[in-house]
Amino acid sequence: MHMIERGDIMNKIAEYNDMINEIKEVLQSARKNVAQQVNTELLTTYWNIGRIIVEHEQQSKERAEYGQQTLKELSKVLTKEFGKGFSRANIYNMRLFYLTYKKFQSVTGKLTWTHYCELLSISDPNKRSFYEKEAVNSGWSVREMKRQMATSLYERLLLSEGKSNKEAVLALAQRGIELTSPSDIIKDPYVFEFLGIPENKPIMESELEKALVQQIETFLLELGRGFMFVGTQQRVTLNNIHYYVDMVFYNKPLRAYVLIELKTVKLLPEAVGQLNMYLNYYAAEVNDPDDNPPIGIILCTDKTNVEAEYALGGLSNNIFASCYTYVIPNKEELIAQVEAVLKEWHETEDKENEEVLN
Repeated sequence: MHMIERGDIMNKIAEYNDMINEIKEVLQSARKNVAQQVNTELLTTYWNIGRIIVEHEQQSKERAEYGQQTLKELSKVLTKEFGKGFSRANIYNMRLFYLTYKKFQSVTGKLTWTHYCELLSISDPNKRSFYEKEAVNSGWSVREMKRQMATSLYERLLLSEGKSNKEAVLALAQRGIELTSPSDIIKDPYVFEFLGIPENKPIMESELEKALVQQIETFLLELGRGFMFVGTQQRVTLNNIHYYVDMVFYNKPLRAYVLIELKTVKLLPEAVGQLNMYLNYYAAEVNDPDDNPPIGIILCTDKTNVEAEYALGGLSNNIFASCYTYVIPNKEELIAQVEAVLKEWHETEDKENEEVLN
């Protein structure tokens, strides 16, 4: 009798919990929809304010200094009438918002006004388009987007795509990162400024691994979209001998395990051979039928030596080597490298066009 009563009670508790969870889902969905509607309305309002300001300037043909004075006076009036949110800097951004996005249909409600204020600071339209697309695709918070901008993610990816792959780089600016092949997840260099380790401080591989695990959320952000952390020191047993993979992740869009080996020295051939063995093991023993072949990444301090070039060549597995740095790369130097690549493309195009004409 007691068992039946207890069973009835447990069923009622389960039904009650199901009801509570269903109500929570409805409320959470409603909150999300309301927040989305409020955000879209705010963006629409600010865009229209920017439009009105620009149209007024065009009609009155205001001088630049007079226009700044207008924004200052406008800020005072709107703040007095409507409260916070109408500083001169914010009104200036509303004006710039309209000038940058002349068609409101090009504005996405998936980003907040604060996202757009950060994006408006980027003058290069291709670079701005990249960060906008990636912020949407990867669901970056404002803080995460600012971090990616500060570490020059766009320039790093552009250079990583390869100087010969112009189409891939143009697609990067137009559509963001498209994860269709293993090479799409690779950056060079990776930036570990969040670890707070001095650039020239000697460090053991185990210490680097521990530091990355302690900052796993930021490390996942640096790795890119779709990465899920599996674990560290994942055992691989062959002929009763145990080996350990430094870090293992799973990339959901590519449906593939990603094995990372950390090296605090330059890339050496034996590191490539060892990672190749791990990839063969995962392909045969760990992969599910729907998984794609695993991907291997060696993070090292240098990979410019000739040995590294030959070690990475002709492999059937997807093995990549990238350098890492503990400091944010010099943005001016990266931009100069990008401009050199673009100049090289333009010169090649001009030469090809001349050959066609001749």
